[in-house]
Order: sequence, then structure tokens, then C-alpha cells
Amino acid sequence: MQHRPEIAEAIASLQRLSEVFVLRRRQLAAEAALTEAQWRLLEEIAEEDFMPSLFARRRDCTAAAVSRGLRSLLDRELVTSKIAPGDGRQRVYELTRAGRRALEKLRRGRERAIAAVWEDLDTRALRRFSRFADELTSHLERYAMEAPPKPTPRAKARRAATSRGTSARASR
Repeated sequence: MQHRPEIAEAIASLQRLSEVFVLRRRQLAAEAALTEAQWRLLEEIAEEDFMPSLFARRRDCTAAAVSRGLRSLLDRELVTSKIAPGDGRQRVYELTRAGRRALEKLRRGRERAIAAVWEDLDTRALRRFSRFADELTSHLERYAMEAPPKPTPRAKARRAATSRGTSARASR
């Protein structure tokens, strides 16, 4: 099927923009001597209600991957961990002073980037871009809901493990 050339140009521009955003995020993380995954974990831990299992589910990653990330943050003394009061099965993670400094360094880098890249752009152009991005996002979300993707092998394995654990508990 042949599409209008403007569609191909728009898709190419969006891909390029997405790739540059990923690159900048990596660069910002590296400036704070972090990986992107460590950065995401630090941001989540900074929130009072951080739960590793929910984080893994939202990020579509395994609990083991989150556990490795937490271990790396603990090893670097960016977070601390203690047993949750009232529930010895849960752990509470908190940022250390070094963890808060790392997040602050990331925020300052992000603010510098926003000032350097976005501040000089025309306000009307930014508003048009925002409206278009919202409209495109709505179209993509609707399309994604119409044809749900096939589960990834990781999602299938997680679902199987969850159902095994549920049936094992039910049989007790």
C-alpha cells in the first residue's frame, strides 16, 4: 500500500526524535554515573510507596531484574533497605544522601537541557506540536487497544509462574 510521502516523513521524524530522546536520557544518566534502569529505580524509590513487584509489572520486567537493580543501588550506597514495620516479608527502600545527590544531579542536567533546547522555540509552535502529539498519541492508543499484541515470552513465563503459585496456594 502506498502512503502519502508526508506520512513517511512524519514517521521518520518521530523515530529520529525518539532515538535522540533515548540518547539524551542515556547521556544524562551517565553524567550521574548511573544506567537508565538505575535512574528509573531511584526515581521510583524517591516516592514513598515504592514496591518492587509493582515496579516490575509496570516496566514489564522480571522481579529478578528489579532485584539486581536494587542490589546495584545498595552496593553503591545510593539506597538503604530495611524490613517494613508491621510486615517482615516486605522491605522498605530509601534514598541515601548519595542517592538524593545523584537524583539532584539528574534534575539539574535535565533542567539545563530543557533551557538549552526548548526555551528558544516559538510558543505557538510548541502548542501546535503538543496538540499534534496528543492527537497522534490518542490515535496510536486506540489502534493498540483494537489489536492487542501477542504476549512476549517473558510475559507468558510470568503468567505461568503466577498461575502455578496461585494454584499451589489454592490446593493448601
